[in-house]
Amino acid sequence: MPSALGITSVGQAIQLAVAPVFLLAGVGALLAVLINRLGRIIDRVHLLESELPADASAERREAYRQSTRTLSRRARLIHWSITLCTTCDLLVCIVVATLFISAEVAIDLSSMIAILFVAAMLTLIAGLVCFLREIALATALIESLGKSIPPAEKS
Repeated sequence: MPSALGITSVGQAIQLAVAPVFLLAGVGALLAVLINRLGRIIDRVHLLESELPADASAERREAYRQSTRTLSRRARLIHWSITLCTTCDLLVCIVVATLFISAEVAIDLSSMIAILFVAAMLTLIAGLVCFLREIALATALIESLGKSIPPAEKS
């Protein structure tokens, strides 16, 4: 039969694990956004490939190459962002597991938990920086397209 002290320590571990679990949910939602963006980039590359005729002019081929290079850079940044945010989630899961192990075995793992949590935050920060850079590239592409399209004639 479990002792009252054991139940109390597990209860405290559950209380401590609540905040990291909310973090897991938030990063999970961010991962859904990132995966959606990566899918859209891949779809755009496939669309560009299908629209480029075999006898396209050199100018059109160069425009295609520039577009695919930009899309490739964006995909690479999203890939890094997904990798870093997934690493963050894995580290947070290890934090939660370590909290429970610490409570159950009655070993002070607070330093390890702190290091893991800081590592999780650093990977999340790096993932968000990659995401911001990808958004900047996407915005720059839209702005450059807007400048290359001649203004419509006024009637």
